Amino acid sequence: MSNSQSASSPTELKRSLKARHLMMISLGGTIGTGLFLASGGAIHSAGPGGALVAYAVIGIMVYYLMTSLAEMAAFMPVAGSFRVYASKFVDPSFGFAIGWNYWYNWAITIAAELAAVVLIMKFWFPDSPSIIWSAIALITMFLINYMSVKGFGEAEFWFAMIKVVTVVIFLITGVLIILGIMGGKDPIGFSNFTMGEGPFNGGFFTILGVFMAAGFSFQGTELLGVTAGESEDPEKNIPKAIRSVFWRIILFYILAIFVIGMIIPFTDSRLLSEDVAVSPFTLVFERAGLAFAASIMNAIILSSVLSAGNSGMYASTRMLWDLARDGKAPKFLGKLDKRGVPVNALIVTSLVGCVAFLASFFGDGVVYIWLLNASGMAGFVTWVGIAIAHYRFRKAYAAQGLDMNALPFRAKGFPFGPIFALVLCLIIIIGQGYQAFSSNGIDWNSMFVSYIGLVLFFALWLGYKIKHKTKIIPLKECDLKSK
Repeated sequence: MSNSQSASSPTELKRSLKARHLMMISLGGTIGTGLFLASGGAIHSAGPGGALVAYAVIGIMVYYLMTSLAEMAAFMPVAGSFRVYASKFVDPSFGFAIGWNYWYNWAITIAAELAAVVLIMKFWFPDSPSIIWSAIALITMFLINYMSVKGFGEAEFWFAMIKVVTVVIFLITGVLIILGIMGGKDPIGFSNFTMGEGPFNGGFFTILGVFMAAGFSFQGTELLGVTAGESEDPEKNIPKAIRSVFWRIILFYILAIFVIGMIIPFTDSRLLSEDVAVSPFTLVFERAGLAFAASIMNAIILSSVLSAGNSGMYASTRMLWDLARDGKAPKFLGKLDKRGVPVNALIVTSLVGCVAFLASFFGDGVVYIWLLNASGMAGFVTWVGIAIAHYRFRKAYAAQGLDMNALPFRAKGFPFGPIFALVLCLIIIIGQGYQAFSSNGIDWNSMFVSYIGLVLFFALWLGYKIKHKTKIIPLKECDLKSK
């Protein structure tokens, strides 16, 4: 597949995303409901120390994974990103499965975000019809993506800015509370952090459970790879954006969890709630005496959910367009309008997300829950694909006698980085269904629900492999020239 950088041709994507867009897209990708809401449950389960360990390990893994992606994206900046890399450096059938897996993951995520918007709006308007808010959210996401890629970049820039400012204010407020400057009380010290069974609560398996949940919080960081096909100067800007991911993870996740653990006792049952009125951020702001903390956080979480849905629509649309361009999806999905937007792929993706959301209203949402479970595994499968593709890319690069110094960006720590990421992702994937195994036997229904996403992936992979008789590409035959 070839992606020209021509801005005038209606058959090519336009490189309109600037460095500032990429920086905020990568930043916004790591901040969402996983930090604003789920972090409380992690602290309650494993204690503040256990939550810190789990998020730190996942954060390091994501850093290695993103630098692996940056190396390939800077060398070969294409919209299909890791799907293309998996096809060129591993096996065409593997790339086919990775591409459809990723499209499905984000298309279903759009449905999840529509459902979340309804819950958020019910906070202010409890008696309003659900369908109104989901329809407004879907139309908003669609129009942002329909305008142009620059419009998408601007929207994500400001969505991310809201989240960044919120976390910075939260950290400053938290430190002032800990020191006794705000909140009208004496300095807290480490009394909450080390109380009872703290800072580590529940032992190794509790931390392992949080470890797996933490992985979901960082889903979406790989979005930068998809933007490579529409970025200005991707050889320079993609690595620049990804290099700072690690420090942002440290700043936003590690420090935020530390502040929450210092201020709120991990035994506080409110940390388990997914209600925004008692989210960890809301509780800290309320302790500082900030009025309307719940409403403010609800508005911020609304912007976060819209950002996630907006990004999901962008990523899945581009992946579907790329699959069509490569002959792995219906041809009509590979067309662009005069502004360089893959409108057909956008419409189909929006419709799939809408239908999945509507499924939540029928049969007690059983179909919807199955769809969500199937997509939950997809993000980790994509990360596995990135790790394997990068390992094979670097080996192929060396096997073909190419100069390592000629790479626009080199990921540090090879081969440890991709191997470390691969092992951790496999642990998370395998561990998803550990609750199905108990002293009473195996809960087969629970196990199948946990692993249905993996079943779908292997069905795509093996189905394409059998039909097209593909094989793993020898290192010296990997395509390192066409871009």
